[in-house]
Amino acid sequence: MSQLARTIINKADIGKTGSCRLFRHTMATVMLENGADIRYIQEMLGHAKIDTTQIYTQVSIRRLKEVHDLTHPAKSSKNDDENEE
Repeated sequence: MSQLARTIINKADIGKTGSCRLFRHTMATVMLENGADIRYIQEMLGHAKIDTTQIYTQVSIRRLKEVHDLTHPAKSSKNDDENEE
């Protein structure tokens, strides 16, 4: 199965290498970004320890930037200044 996945990923020419693990990682990351509880992800991946799941799942840079843009204190200061004018 991993060889088949590796072949398909290579043929897709997406600039990544990988196998089934790439799909597991992507699934876990997307589920986490979309609000899934990490404990459910842990069960789906079959990890005994939550620490393993926390390492395995990564929040994408895109999502980190979105959260930063939405919550950074400078944004509220800028909006407050605009509302005063």
